[in-house]
Amino acid sequence: MLRILILLFALASGGFAAWLVLGTAGQPAAAPAVAAEPEKAPAEEVLVASADIGNGVVLAEANLRWQPWTGEVPPVFISRASRPQAPEALKGSVVRGGFVAGEPIREDKLAQPGTGFLSGQLPAGKRAVAVRVSAESTAGGFILPNDQVDVIHTIVLPGEAGGDGRVSSRTILSNVPVLAVDQTVSEGTNGTAVVGKTATLEVDPEQIPIITAAEASGSVSLALRAAVDKSDISIVEEKKRTAVVRVIAGGRSTPVEVPFFRSNDS
Repeated sequence: MLRILILLFALASGGFAAWLVLGTAGQPAAAPAVAAEPEKAPAEEVLVASADIGNGVVLAEANLRWQPWTGEVPPVFISRASRPQAPEALKGSVVRGGFVAGEPIREDKLAQPGTGFLSGQLPAGKRAVAVRVSAESTAGGFILPNDQVDVIHTIVLPGEAGGDGRVSSRTILSNVPVLAVDQTVSEGTNGTAVVGKTATLEVDPEQIPIITAAEASGSVSLALRAAVDKSDISIVEEKKRTAVVRVIAGGRSTPVEVPFFRSNDS
C-alpha cells in the first residue's frame, strides 16, 4: 500500500511540474526597459535675408525671415529670443555691402534710417573722396562700385638744363574700395561698364590730402584689382618721401606737397 501511495505522489508531482513548464513557455519574454531620450532644446532662430539683397537697398520686412540655427548664436547675429520685433525695427535701414539669401543679418552692415545715403555706406572712421576719372583712367570704364582699386599718380618731372620733362608714375594707395561712379552706387545692368566723370573712393582721413595733392600736381588713374586680391589694405607707399610743387591757378601760385618720385632711369 505504501508503495502505491509513493507512486501516486510522484506522478502528481511530475504532472504539476509539467503543467508549470507548459503554462509559462508560451508567454513572451518581458521587453527590456528603454531609457527615455533626453528632450532636445528647441533650436534658436536668427534673422536672415529671405533673398539676395543688394548694396544700397532699403530694407522691408519682406526682405527678412527667421531661420533655425543650430549651436550657439554669435553675438553679432539677431536672435528671435532676444529681439522678436527686429524685422519691424530694421525696416527702412540701408544695406551696406549686400546679403545673400539665408545670410544672417548683422547691424554693422546696415545704416540707420534718416542718415545720408552715402554717409550710411561709410564704415566708422572712413571718408569719401571723389577723383576725376575718364574711361581711359578707369580700366576702360569697367571699374564699378564695390570694386577695389589702386590709385596711381602720374607727374611730369622737369628735364635737366631745359630739356624735355620726364613722366613718372607711382602707386600711392592700394586696395581702395570704390563707393560710386558719378551718382551710381551699383554696377550697370548685367555687370556692364559705368563710365563717369568722377569716382568716389573710401579712404582714411589721412589719405585725403595725398589724393587731392596728387590731382593738383598731376593726374590720377585707377587700376582694377582682382576680387580675390586682398593682400594690402589702403597702403600708402613712400608716405614720408614728399616734394613741394607750385600749382598756378587763377593767377596765384600755391605750394603743394606731393609724393616724391624717382624716375625709372635714376
